[in-house]
Amino acid sequence: MADTEVEDPCAAEGFSGSVGLRIGAIFIILVSSTFATLMPIVTRRVRVLSLPASAFDFAKYFGSGVIIATAFMHLLAPGAEELSSPCLNSNFQNYTFAFAFAMISMFMTFIVELLAFRVGSKIASRLAYDPHRGGHHHANEHDHVSPAIAAKHRETELLAGSSSSSSPQPDSDDKPAVAETLPRADDLEVHALEGDVPELSAAAREILGVAILEFGVVFHSLIIGLTLATTSDFKILFIVIIFHQMFEGIGLGVRLSLLPLRAGSMIPWLGALLYSCITPLGMAIGLGVRNTYNGNSATANYITGTFDSVSAGILLYTGLVELLAHEFIFNEKMRKAPLGKVMVNILEVLTGAGIMALLARWA
Repeated sequence: MADTEVEDPCAAEGFSGSVGLRIGAIFIILVSSTFATLMPIVTRRVRVLSLPASAFDFAKYFGSGVIIATAFMHLLAPGAEELSSPCLNSNFQNYTFAFAFAMISMFMTFIVELLAFRVGSKIASRLAYDPHRGGHHHANEHDHVSPAIAAKHRETELLAGSSSSSSPQPDSDDKPAVAETLPRADDLEVHALEGDVPELSAAAREILGVAILEFGVVFHSLIIGLTLATTSDFKILFIVIIFHQMFEGIGLGVRLSLLPLRAGSMIPWLGALLYSCITPLGMAIGLGVRNTYNGNSATANYITGTFDSVSAGILLYTGLVELLAHEFIFNEKMRKAPLGKVMVNILEVLTGAGIMALLARWA
């Protein structure tokens, strides 16, 4: 019997397909990703283009489901496949390194956020209160303090003023005791501001959470671009990636648009443009190395598998803790909302996760 030739799973696939079509795909993905990511930011800042609150809520919760499904189906699953490739060291065949890397990155994200939150609290405290000015705000306090905190501060001043003008005068024998127990107006002012620091710290935590989310999707998007530029199954993958990047861009764009930043801040715009450009950048790199890059090689599997697994851990932590837990469980407004509205929001999350999980069938 003639020997049958066994295909080498580690051999290079060989580049096939039109270079011109792939160059055109760079601009198509750039435009579609930019449109989807900037749309929530623009509609929140341009009054003429403002969307109904229900549409914005749908985009927000739909995007949360997309991000969570991306972590499981588009990162962790391919990461496990890549890090168990027969092309790798035998140790990778006997241990699930992809899940270990995802777990490590998840805990590292938690530790980084914990430490940064403590630092952010101190920074927020300094912004809200200047100890060198006797507990008073800077002249431009409204640039740093939210309207709710400013209103509470004014209410505290009014209460302190009314109590000092209308309270009955104590007997002369009790004056020393009263002087020790009644705080001065400045002390009330300082106490109110110190009580407001956690609200500012929560804002810092939200900014940090979105920064971590962006870091995870940028990692992932770079690998997507590199794969799309060098794969032989280009047409199907290209169509799927357009929707993938648009859905993920909507989820990220909504979070960027909701950041508690000063008016006129460029951070949301820069974050959206970074995400929109990173997949085209990966495609450009892939086209540049298309004749030497072997997606089946051990080196490629090590790199992409590790990146996918690390990104999965980051997005799992961000999606489950920042997007689900803080939006549904620890959000006082959501706890007080009608049960029907909560169920609709949950359905929107599940819709985003379901569609993104379905796309994993092809990419």
